[in-house]
Amino acid sequence: MTPAIDVHGLVKRFGAKTVVDDFSIRVEAGQIYGFLGPNGSGKTTTIRMLCGLLTPDAGEGRCLGLDIRTESAAIKRQVGYMTQKFSFWEDLSIAENLDFVARMYGLPDRKRRVAGALDRLGLANRRAQLAGELSGGWKQRLALAACILHEPKLLLLDEPTAGVDPKARREFWDEIHHLAHDGLTVLVSTHYMDEAERCHAIAYLAYGKLMTQGPVDAVIARSGLVTREVSGPDLGRIADALQAAPGVEMVAAFGARLHVSGPDGAALDAALRPWAAEAGVRVEATEPTLEDVFIHLMNRSTDNFQ
Repeated sequence: MTPAIDVHGLVKRFGAKTVVDDFSIRVEAGQIYGFLGPNGSGKTTTIRMLCGLLTPDAGEGRCLGLDIRTESAAIKRQVGYMTQKFSFWEDLSIAENLDFVARMYGLPDRKRRVAGALDRLGLANRRAQLAGELSGGWKQRLALAACILHEPKLLLLDEPTAGVDPKARREFWDEIHHLAHDGLTVLVSTHYMDEAERCHAIAYLAYGKLMTQGPVDAVIARSGLVTREVSGPDLGRIADALQAAPGVEMVAAFGARLHVSGPDGAALDAALRPWAAEAGVRVEATEPTLEDVFIHLMNRSTDNFQ
């Protein structure tokens, strides 16, 4: 099958700053692909280049089989883009907002399409409610309904669940997986590790550079990070002492446990050996989490605006 996205060597500069530097990625049709990275890492700029909203300064590629440089207008017609900020009319009802969007796209059979989107996102009983009265989770549903009205082939989600409660986030992701099962390709930028783990594959960007990509398990395995879990009394004292210990790159509290990580297993175990000898303290090998890897990669990247 032709990949939904296949781009190579993308570069984007704003003035003297290179915001995206030599970015390449291939996304298969029907995949949910997560973009991770610190604020200012180039995630949104990359997404906008992929869908034709920005022209790269260098590089080439295709999106939905179309050239991202010369056929950007055709790409835009087949893309649904959900921005970070809620951008619909708060003095219109849910149904009125969707009808307006359908008019902007020039869609035939608007009533059927709007009714279908309302039913799919569970909005039918709230169709007359003003958008400005909705909670974060319901605004999110409205935004997603508007994105799929024109039956796009690619859905771009830019931190779509920021500020939304866990139940609404889970329901949102269930719907995303249903859409992907139906053949829709999804690119989503997120800071939530549990959301990243629900993606088929992820790409980690740090200050314009692609650091790693692939399925979550493969990204963790390739990180070279070694993690030990420490439990027992007085973990605050142990954490403080380990912060500056040789071989320890990071110490993070996970409830009543510590995750202690570093790139060298032998050096890490040497740093932990005195603590493992204390009464009640247990040190066990564990797999690093995606969050551990995220911080590990951040520590090795350089801010391109410094």
